[in-house]
Amino acid sequence: MLIEHTRSVHTIGMKFDIDVALLGSDGVVLKTLTMRKNRISAPMIRARSVIEAEAGAFGSWSLKIGDVLEIRHPDTAGEVRAEAP
Repeated sequence: MLIEHTRSVHTIGMKFDIDVALLGSDGVVLKTLTMRKNRISAPMIRARSVIEAEAGAFGSWSLKIGDVLEIRHPDTAGEVRAEAP
């Protein structure tokens, strides 16, 4: 799940642990952590968005600090653009 315009997250009320990646405005992974349920993360000033996934997912994806993620929004993901020669 992508949460835009945020610098921290919480897992209060969740029933399971999650992986969290804090992203800069350019999509660079600034920090990753696994959060246990009923916790609050410290805010990261440089972060602009957060990716959340089931705990363990980042390991299977080999996601690490410094990776650059490309976020495609549903309204433009299937868009086809023609360019003039």
